[in-house]
Amino acid sequence: MTNEQGNVLPPRGDSTADGADAPAPVPVPVPVSAPDPVPVPVPDPVPVPVPDPVPVPAPDPVPAPGSAPAGVPDAPTVLYVRFRGAGGEAPDGAVYAGLLGLLGAFTPVVEAIGQDGALADVRGALRYFGRDAAGLAAVIRVRALALYGVDCVIGAGPNPLLARMAAREAGPGTTLVVGDAAEFLAGRPVAALHGVGPATARTLCGYGLDTAGRVAAAPLAVLQRILGVRTGREVYEKAHGIDRTRVVPNAAARSVAAERTFPLDELDRDRHRRALLSLTGELGARMRGEGQVCRSLTLTVRYADRTTTTRTRALAEPTAHSASLTGAAYRLLDALGLQRARVRALTLRAEGLVPAERAAHQLTFDPTDDKARRLEAVADRARAKFGPRAVIPGSLAA
Repeated sequence: MTNEQGNVLPPRGDSTADGADAPAPVPVPVPVSAPDPVPVPVPDPVPVPVPDPVPVPAPDPVPAPGSAPAGVPDAPTVLYVRFRGAGGEAPDGAVYAGLLGLLGAFTPVVEAIGQDGALADVRGALRYFGRDAAGLAAVIRVRALALYGVDCVIGAGPNPLLARMAAREAGPGTTLVVGDAAEFLAGRPVAALHGVGPATARTLCGYGLDTAGRVAAAPLAVLQRILGVRTGREVYEKAHGIDRTRVVPNAAARSVAAERTFPLDELDRDRHRRALLSLTGELGARMRGEGQVCRSLTLTVRYADRTTTTRTRALAEPTAHSASLTGAAYRLLDALGLQRARVRALTLRAEGLVPAERAAHQLTFDPTDDKARRLEAVADRARAKFGPRAVIPGSLAA
């Protein structure tokens, strides 16, 4: 077998001449199809719990102008107790000390106020006795009547400011509890706020801020512009019922007091002065009888609307001389500048008592002063023998 070029080809299946096998044919690769991919199941995703967001406390809102500032109180925990005898007079020193001891049986935090009042922080007593402020006040009134024959007017509030105001509003022998401070203060005249004097009240009324509610609605900046920075803030807080003072335990004050209540609201200035003349005569006689002299006088005027004004004057020297006390009392009354004020009562208190032998007296060459003191000593002996009205000033005899 030959190819196209004439070359002889060995026959298929035949051996070569030298007996060697012919080369094996090259196999043709057979295409192999790729197998179908086996589907691999994908597992469902495991849900991961998302933690709840941690709540972030919002900052305290800035109070809008006229809104109540932080610190407005709520629960009544302070009592203001004013003691009154059967005739409406203040108790004497021994009885007053016993009444303070009565309050001390309920709470150790008792602050003596003058000669006829006291502040008591009953925060712990409310829990101990299981009573609210009104219930505790009722027990105090019953014990004071039973043990000393003295009735009480009690005001209860969240702080001394509101307790004092409640006591002024309460009727004789009653208790007034301040619940909601804003509601209690809203319609009160601005002069009723403890510590707001007539001059400050007149200034505020000139701007139309004649009630505590209107003062509370005014922005702080406005009040500070009218009254000054410090006074404006104090009045602003008082109008919101905020009092940052605390009840401070103390002993009974070294003072004596006397009060005159008019049968009707009194407008006559001469009658006011006659009442002061009677009060200074009574206080002077009491102090001289006890061998005491006072360093200062405090005058409290109670008006027809039950608001009060209090002024204090230090004396030039400690004294129990009625004429000196009368002059100081008249100056206190004149300083108030009352214009057609309807006065319900006047209270005069001699404070800072010390033994007369420890007080220095400025000698004078005025024979009138020496004569007046000798006459005063004679009048004291006559009163001790024949009664307190045995010798009285001529203006009081009418």
